[in-house]
Amino acid sequence: MHVLAIDQGTSGTKAIVTDGDGRVLATAEEELRPDYLPGGGVEVDPGALLASVLTAGRRAVAESGVRPDAVALANQGETVLVWDRTTGEPVGPAIVWQDRRAEAVCAARSKAGPLIADRTGLVLDPYFSAPKMRWLRENRSARGVVTTTDTWLVHRLCGAFVTDASTAGRSLLLDLDEVWWSEELLELFDLADEELPEIVPSDRIVGRTTAFGGDIPVAGLIVDQQAALLAEACLDPGTAKCTYGTGAFLLAQLGGTPVRSAKGLATSVAWQLRDSTAYCADGQVYTAASAVRWLAELGIVDGAAELDAVAAPDSAGVLCVPALAGLAAP
Repeated sequence: MHVLAIDQGTSGTKAIVTDGDGRVLATAEEELRPDYLPGGGVEVDPGALLASVLTAGRRAVAESGVRPDAVALANQGETVLVWDRTTGEPVGPAIVWQDRRAEAVCAARSKAGPLIADRTGLVLDPYFSAPKMRWLRENRSARGVVTTTDTWLVHRLCGAFVTDASTAGRSLLLDLDEVWWSEELLELFDLADEELPEIVPSDRIVGRTTAFGGDIPVAGLIVDQQAALLAEACLDPGTAKCTYGTGAFLLAQLGGTPVRSAKGLATSVAWQLRDSTAYCADGQVYTAASAVRWLAELGIVDGAAELDAVAAPDSAGVLCVPALAGLAAP
């Protein structure tokens, strides 16, 4: 069985084709450049997201020389957009997970912080989806539907209107114990009248697509960081991974019990597979590779490969904290 796996990330989209033994047959990558705006705004063109998925996927398939039997999609988790359910067209740019403009939305609901933490396992923060969704409704458009980007991308691929449980778990709208939308939280964020996608397990086949050659199933939907937890074989409670991309993310496997953190960590759905739910705890560092891009834009380095070459042998006590999007980790 050949699988096309696509990781739609913040700074780029990666595609990989594997065979039944897990051997890599081909890889491809398409770069993305979000717009960093005054006031903490971070936006990206949804058309660029879709184009990167299609281009990277098709390149990987062409280089592999095989036709995939299925396509899987990992996503950014908390990036949201408004789009038209009839045409599938986006209504304006997508708001990236790093965007901080929904801070006022959170401040207005600060008294509900303990309730939100208990219901969702998350802290009340603009990082998550619901504040961005509310901000978009108040500042951009009342048209169409407002969802995370995975729902839109899957819709464009196969017409389904779904999100997986791990992505829904990053929204501040999911009841962590029931693994379903919370009516109480939807009311809290004034989103009760929104049309929300069906929450499905990560291993559900949600439709079929011809976008990559042939007619192949679409399945394997999951947040990118939870996908990395699975890929690193962190299957037993207590096992953990840390991956570095635009940000850095440390996730620890919790097993089947959604233990809430008393230290400011987030508890989320890791995945739903084979009719069971696994949970994870995570801490986020919003700025990692994006700090390298910032240094490059300042002209200090041309890219990450130069970091070791330009580093001084002794910092003389100088410490750089690249808190370009605030301090997220507890």
